[in-house]
Amino acid sequence: MNALINWLNKHVVPVAAKIGSIRWLIALRDAFIAMMPLMLAGSVANVINSLIRDLPNQFGWTGFVNSMQWLIGINAMVWTGSTAILGLLFSFTFGYQMCVQYKVEPITGGLVTAGTFIMGLPQNFSLVLKEVLTKGDIKTMTDAGATVAGKNVSAWGYFNFGKYFGAAGFFTVMIMGAISITVYIWLMKKNITIKMPDTVPPAVAKAFTGIIPATAGLYFVGIINYLFSLNQMTVIDFISKTIQEPLMKVSQGYWSVLLITFLVQLFWFFGIHGTNVLAPVIESIWTTALIANMNAAHKGQSLPYLWTRSDFDLYVWIGGAGSTLLLILAILAFSTREDQRAVAKLSLVPGIFNINEPVMFGMPIVLDPIYFIPFVISPLIMVSTSYAALTMGLVSRVRTQIVWSMPPILNAFIGTMDWRAVVLQLVNMVIGFLIYVPFVKAANNVNTQAEA
Repeated sequence: MNALINWLNKHVVPVAAKIGSIRWLIALRDAFIAMMPLMLAGSVANVINSLIRDLPNQFGWTGFVNSMQWLIGINAMVWTGSTAILGLLFSFTFGYQMCVQYKVEPITGGLVTAGTFIMGLPQNFSLVLKEVLTKGDIKTMTDAGATVAGKNVSAWGYFNFGKYFGAAGFFTVMIMGAISITVYIWLMKKNITIKMPDTVPPAVAKAFTGIIPATAGLYFVGIINYLFSLNQMTVIDFISKTIQEPLMKVSQGYWSVLLITFLVQLFWFFGIHGTNVLAPVIESIWTTALIANMNAAHKGQSLPYLWTRSDFDLYVWIGGAGSTLLLILAILAFSTREDQRAVAKLSLVPGIFNINEPVMFGMPIVLDPIYFIPFVISPLIMVSTSYAALTMGLVSRVRTQIVWSMPPILNAFIGTMDWRAVVLQLVNMVIGFLIYVPFVKAANNVNTQAEA
């Protein structure tokens, strides 16, 4: 065991540390975190709609649902200003956080990536009618800005709100936004800017400083977008079909979920915050799935994705990575070591709210060969049981964003609005607890003074 740990410490840990220090990955992680308040606002709207619309409709309480239309309408407004436009919001937060990492003016950087996102969206729509419109219909269409030629109707300046402004825009922002903001940051670092006299107010001076870099960044991606338009294609559709859709499909496979779980546990064991190191992958892929489920739930449609970002928190990382809340409970039940019991008592309350640093570094679990096996194995078994239950349809899919610090049981029900999710979580808790128990008993035989 020690030989394995030494090998991993020599060959794996340095790679993980380097990944965790890449600035654009940190910016990507922080961009998703910055959107959390609005994601939760949209989740509140979804939860309320589930209680006053979806559940009552299942029991045929149409009268109650009709009486709640005013609140359903308000929830629709909240959803429109939050979950429905997360792609647009991300286009700003990504550029902003990139500039924070590279220490250049961030507001303009955020606007550059937001402009990049809008630039890549299709703005035309056209349709062929079955019949020729009447003069009155033609006037209505032309007044709205459309062009009518016989049975053909077309218009410019219309964005497909439902298709592009949500999670579908994430990968386009990550690729095209990264290009434009790289140009912006590079020119800012090279001081290829307009410099104003010291007498000019700082806000005005900052705005002028970003003119050349921002213009260059937008023109750079503008050229790319134009080249795509020559083939009657938009960048966002190309990225969605060639990158996002295949990657999302792969991410829903069992082995993909299992691999990311294993890597998070492995990094954490060596004292590296595995969830943060892999956050760019976890957030960009499984948060995209989560938002797609949230939007589908709001519209009353079937949920498209089996596994989302919240599934990890509900079923795999109970009390934090490694489901350390279950280790705490096992120590309190079976440990005879006063040092570990003392740490477990102090770590219990934070563990209930999924904060596991006290037990990770206070026990410590980090680099402890006794707890290496259960710390890695427990989440792998728990993710397997959860994936199987979801695949067989025994539990509803996650439909609502939850706060990562929400306690167990409560988070399972709110995330799915399904009591069976609570049962699955309890089953996983029992499994994890039983896996930890033999190793807690083995730790009782370790000489505390020698260990210290």
